[in-house]
Formats: sequence, structure tokens, C-alpha cells
Amino acid sequence: MAHIVVIGASTGGLPFAYDIKKTLGKGHKVTVISNNPNFNFIPSNPWLAVGWRSEDDISFELEPHLKRKDISLIVGEATEIKPDNNQVMVGDQVVDYDYLVLATGPKLAFDEVDGLGPDGHSVSICTTAHAEVARQEWEDFCDNDGGPIVVGAVQGASCFGPAYEFACIMDTDLKKRGIRDKCPMTFVTAEPYIGHLGLGGVGDSKGLLESEFRQRHIKWITNAKVASIASDKVTVDQVDDEGKTIKTHEVETKHTMFLPAFKGVDTVAKLADVDVGYVNPRGFVMINDYQQSPVKENIFSLGVNIAIPPVEPTPVMCGTPKTGYMIESMVTAVVHNIEDMIAGRKPSNIPTWNAVCIADMGDTGAAFVAMPQIPPRNVTWAKKGKMMHLAKIAFEKFFIRNMKTGNSEPAYQKYIFKMLGIERLKAKSQ
Repeated sequence: MAHIVVIGASTGGLPFAYDIKKTLGKGHKVTVISNNPNFNFIPSNPWLAVGWRSEDDISFELEPHLKRKDISLIVGEATEIKPDNNQVMVGDQVVDYDYLVLATGPKLAFDEVDGLGPDGHSVSICTTAHAEVARQEWEDFCDNDGGPIVVGAVQGASCFGPAYEFACIMDTDLKKRGIRDKCPMTFVTAEPYIGHLGLGGVGDSKGLLESEFRQRHIKWITNAKVASIASDKVTVDQVDDEGKTIKTHEVETKHTMFLPAFKGVDTVAKLADVDVGYVNPRGFVMINDYQQSPVKENIFSLGVNIAIPPVEPTPVMCGTPKTGYMIESMVTAVVHNIEDMIAGRKPSNIPTWNAVCIADMGDTGAAFVAMPQIPPRNVTWAKKGKMMHLAKIAFEKFFIRNMKTGNSEPAYQKYIFKMLGIERLKAKSQ
């Protein structure tokens, strides 16, 4: 009997746990280690941050759902990984494994910008707990007739879509409240242009998102390095194509949200002390084509914590996003590669790493398809419309229901392509 341990129970770790258990059956043991007793659907955080969702709408307790599938759960922080001993430490508890899957998600590097984050002068939508705090601050902001808003993604960020979503969702919510005219909004981003998305653009994402911002009267600053964030202003150095500062902006604000850069979580980053091949300098996990550690063949990684180089050089550092569909393909590959190894075969499954993104914009939405995620691409597709807004809402319900019932079917492959009417693209993605 093999024991498979996965650290993390979010949109990568939880589907993996269900899928590996279904694939391997009762003869093998699966254990999930999570520092959160609940599953939170992170893509819904922008809605939570303006009060369109509650925590109960997008969260549920892990234990009863995992127990029903005969999957063990340890709630606690994985404090140390001992790859030479095939062990994970959770405090004083020793967890032995035959295969280890790292699905930890990232560490949020708020410390890299002065005043960034919930302990500084900006709110965050990166975790459900942060989004709940943001919701409370949003209500106070609106109750006091609003004011200027700054929103965006700082240098080194690799997740840009939620910043665009949140800007448009705030715009829509302010219109509903009748105070949009009192709230000038500025979008500040490390991207070289609006719609870059860390992907070098997807189709006409530049024109599509610039048009949307003009329609909504959202100003923007690109090639931006955020120098500092105060309670009443954001100081931004804008650079040219060579990275030299050409202008310093001081943007007035009363409500600020920035997506931070990511790093590897501390427990994973400490693997650098064991062997230099485990993680890169930012603490992200190094992997081969099979999502497998190049150092230890029984360690795999999936999700936001893997190391991927930037798509292209940019004047301000922009990371490459790891999107939901991309993570789903990693889950499937890791499941079947572990299955191969247990059966005495070499890993043979390579994830597609395609990008399929649905961004809600409050009263409309946009979808972007990039196959593969890193150009040059076989398929590039972008579309905006009310249907995308409805698709994001429906997918939220679909995915949460799948995670509650333990349905390990790939949600994007089963649902998103059909919902968007792009089945023909699915064939090209295989």
C-alpha cells in the first residue's frame, strides 16, 4: 500500500486528493495536510470584498467531505519537509509518505513594498480572510461617500486577472450605490501595457481591456513600480522601456487594493538548505516535464507554487500566472504519473499548461484562451460579453458543488468549454 500525502487543500490540492483516491482505490492511503480547516473558492474573493458574497457562500468545512471519500485530513501547518526520510513534520507530528505532492499555494510578499497589505495601508483579495477584511473596509468607505481609489498589481506580481476584475466590480458596485461620480479610480500595474496579463497579451486583450477601462472612466499607469503606500496616497515610479524612471506619480487614495508578488511558502523554501535543486531563489518548486522534482522522484508539485520563468522580458518584473485550467492539467498529470510509478512504470504524463480564464467585470465579463499558455500559441481567443459574467457565476457554483461531493472530474474540461461554446478549442488543447 502506498501513502500519498498532499500539502494544501485549495483549488489544486483538494481536486488532487479526490482524483488520486478515485484512481488508486481502497488499496492506497491519501492524506491531506492543510493549515485551514475550510476549503475557500479563491476566485470568488473579489465578490466577497464588495459584499456580493459571504464567506459561507464560498467556503465549507473539509473534514466531513474528505472523510466520506476515505481521505485523511491533518489540520495544521507543515513545518518541515524531510525528503531524505520521506517525512513531513506538522509541529511534533511525524507524517511518513511514499509520495509527496506540494500544493501549498504561495507566500504573499507584502513585505517587498512599503505599506503594502492588510498590515499596511492596502486591502487584499488573495485569501478569503483578507477579502472579508476588505469587505468591511469597503462598507466603511462607501458609507462615508467614497473617494479616490487605487487598484492594481505591484512589481513582481504574477496574478493580474483579479486586479482587473476587482476594478470593474468596484465600478459596478459604486454605480449601484449611486456614488461612482465621487470615486475617481486609477489602475496601477507592473505590466508594460493594459491587458498584458503576464502572458504577453492574449489575442486583443490590450484593446479589449483598454476599451473597458475607458468606458468605465478608469485611468491607468503601466510600467509601474510602487514605491510606497500610505493611507492617503500611493507613490509610483513609472519607467521607460529600459527600466529607467521617467515620472513619479503621487496618486491620492482612500481605498487601495494591490495584488502582491508571490514567493514560495517558508516550509518549501527551506528545501534549499537540503539541496539547491529543490527550489529557485524565490522559493518556488523546481519541476521537470512531469511535475516531478528533479532531485527526489517521489516529490511532485502543482499549482501556484511551481517555478515558471516569465513569458518575456518586461521593463518591470511580471511573473507568469498559473491559471485554473492550467492547474487542473497539472493535477491530472500528477495523478497518472504517481499511478505509473506505483505500477512500476516511468512517469509519462505531461500537463498541457493551457490558459483558460474567465474574468467577471461586475455587469459583464471576459474570457481568454491561450493554448499553450506560453507563446507562440496554437490557439488565441478572447471575448467579452454578459455571457462571460454569467459563466463565472455558474462555474463558481459548479466547482464548489464538485468539491463538496468529491467529484474529481476536470471541471474546466467538463464545463467551461461547453459553457462558452468553444468545444472546438478543447480538441486543440489535448
